[in-house]
Amino acid sequence: MDTNYEDLIKIFASTTDVKDMQKLLEEMLTPNELKDLLLRWNLMKDLYKGLPQREIAASYGISLCKITRGSKILKQKESYCKKLLSDRYDDHLHI
Repeated sequence: MDTNYEDLIKIFASTTDVKDMQKLLEEMLTPNELKDLLLRWNLMKDLYKGLPQREIAASYGISLCKITRGSKILKQKESYCKKLLSDRYDDHLHI
């Protein structure tokens, strides 16, 4: 793995304060990159909730290709995104 990538991952992993993380993301990413990241997370949540891909695409005005990637990630047995979603939302969704 690239040592620069590892260094960046360690920076993100060591940032535990919410306000610090917000500042870091806002300083590192453009407004459009932040928007794309939020879109990705929202569509992952919608997929996890079981919403149909076409409904998600229409809701956000995006192609099915963007949603297919998220769907494939959630189908993986060892998906960390799926674990995060499960830990965070299963109590609320009663899954």
